[in-house]
Amino acid sequence: MLMRFADLIEAHAEDFARTAALDNGTPVGTSALLVPVAVEWTRYYAGWADKISSEVTASLRADGEFSYTLAQPWGVIGAIITWNGPLISLAMKVPAALAAGNTVVIKPSELTPFTAGLFADLAAEAGIPDGVINVVPGGAEAGAALVAHPLVKKISFTGGPDTARKILHTCADLIKPAVMELGGKSGNIVFADADLDTACGIGTMMSVAILSGQGCAFPTRMLVERSVYDEVIERVRTIAGFVKVGNPFEADTVSGPVVNEQALVRITGMIERASRDGARLVTGGGRLGGELAGGYYLEPTVFADVDPQSELAQNEVFGPVLSIIPFDDEAQAIEITNGTPYGLSGYVFTNDLRRAHRVAEELETGEVLINGAANLGATRPFGGIGISGMGKEGGRQGLEEFLHIKTVSMA
Repeated sequence: MLMRFADLIEAHAEDFARTAALDNGTPVGTSALLVPVAVEWTRYYAGWADKISSEVTASLRADGEFSYTLAQPWGVIGAIITWNGPLISLAMKVPAALAAGNTVVIKPSELTPFTAGLFADLAAEAGIPDGVINVVPGGAEAGAALVAHPLVKKISFTGGPDTARKILHTCADLIKPAVMELGGKSGNIVFADADLDTACGIGTMMSVAILSGQGCAFPTRMLVERSVYDEVIERVRTIAGFVKVGNPFEADTVSGPVVNEQALVRITGMIERASRDGARLVTGGGRLGGELAGGYYLEPTVFADVDPQSELAQNEVFGPVLSIIPFDDEAQAIEITNGTPYGLSGYVFTNDLRRAHRVAEELETGEVLINGAANLGATRPFGGIGISGMGKEGGRQGLEEFLHIKTVSMA
């Protein structure tokens, strides 16, 4: 059924693209790249469904006691989905939970309810029985009820740290386990020996263009070795200037609007304060005019000479804003990168393989991406440390989050 489900997601790629454009303004061209990721995750966990097995444990006792383990589903999983990439968030949670034998109650964001509805409709068409996947739309009240419900045995949440704290307070009272995939303030370390075309292209597009910068794992802090600092700034300025911001239903649009007026006000406030605090505005910084003037559209915005301890460098913007910070040596780059309470992703660009592995080991993050490696592969565990969360999605570890282990011993 999960394989059939994946096929249906793939077949309805255009429907998901149009739905995402309505839901949160994701350009249809971006969705064309995201739907295959959701298909990959669904097929990957479909392949796990018949591979969950018991293990025999060795006995150290002379009486030859025999023991084995059972990997069993929790039961009902509460899946609370983020608004910025609802299809990806669904694909990272639901197939793994089902492959492990659970049922799922999905609470989509009230900002983006339509994607979850289409997802559930296709699940039913794939033959997944009624009641195995359930969708409960609503806001904070619906989410709180889901978390507190005694029949919901585990929570899987993607969102921000503030909401996560409220969920975890309830989970603590109920002694209920939870997986938390939260925000990030990912550092992107660009050494002088790096392929600057690749480093600047990925660093710029992932921070100020794709999803309008509204991604938890995006490299929103670019740390640049001082000897190439000015060159990188000019490259980034040029790339950002070519980003087409516009109607998400137009095929050549690269970046759409931010999700709502509240986000627009918050992001523009951070931009204004960054300028007052001494950061140098390289490009952007304002709202778009003309026929887009009434929408929540922001120019791709780049700041240089950003203080590593400033609000812009320490707090998640969740908008099309990139901070560029100089560094003098490897140790300083690591110190700056690790100098936030977040710990989701880290990026390193260098042609020195030993340095790449050395820096990767020192970064306090859940994942490190070297020289343009893409994240969100289904086979790889994804999840952060610090206020970026706990637990994993993806890979064998992501499946194990939806299983508990029972030990059976026989005399």
